Amino acid sequence: MRISILTIFPDFFPPALAEGMIRAAREKGRLAVDIVQLREFTDDSHRSTDDYPFGGGVGMIMKIDPIARALESLPVGARGQRPAGCRVVLLSPQGRLLTQQLAIEYARLEHLVVLCGRYKGVDERVSEHLIDEELSLGDFVLSGGEPAALCVVDAVARLLPGVVGDSDSVESDSFHSGILDAPHYTRPADYRGWGVPEVLLGGNHAAIARWRREQALRRTFERRSGLLDAAELSAEDRRYLERLERERAARRAEDRG
Repeated sequence: MRISILTIFPDFFPPALAEGMIRAAREKGRLAVDIVQLREFTDDSHRSTDDYPFGGGVGMIMKIDPIARALESLPVGARGQRPAGCRVVLLSPQGRLLTQQLAIEYARLEHLVVLCGRYKGVDERVSEHLIDEELSLGDFVLSGGEPAALCVVDAVARLLPGVVGDSDSVESDSFHSGILDAPHYTRPADYRGWGVPEVLLGGNHAAIARWRREQALRRTFERRSGLLDAAELSAEDRRYLERLERERAARRAEDRG
């Protein structure tokens, strides 16, 4: 897979690309990352990639021309005529939220192009005519798209075949199956009097699997209950969640006293 990052700060990326799962994916030949300097596609002496907004107002706006030229330098085609397995994404607070399911979708592509926004915003004609979708990490604003781009690369890299040594460690991640992950423990079994759940020490793999599933459901129910609406749940899962709901109702009744 190839990821191309369009940015005005190319030096932001090399240290992070040389570490962790991104480095592993690159060394194993599963991922290639290109950093495209938008200033190389300007034609003025100042290599300007931004200008004042029409209509006035504060802040600067990223210009469409360098972005269009940079995209034309890549084998991505025009919007509506992309090669199979190619997508162009603008990082923006207004975009679709990055989720694990979307990361899985991106990991199936052959070429993902990520455009890092900056300043007050990007000329709207970029969204209207040049990209396929806008993408956001959440309801907050960064100084630019570069940190978000690294999150996208990392989320995708670890999903590529052969990058993570044990595929189960990916498939059991939070959100991968639609719910949060269960809690995990390692040695020592007792630390300052803080113990490990007994079921994890007994060697009964069926009981451990059941405990982990129930803990994942409980954690999701208590912290991110909205995820359960779209999760794939068995009849046993639903019975357990009904029990949690009864327990919650009982606690509320006690609190009302």
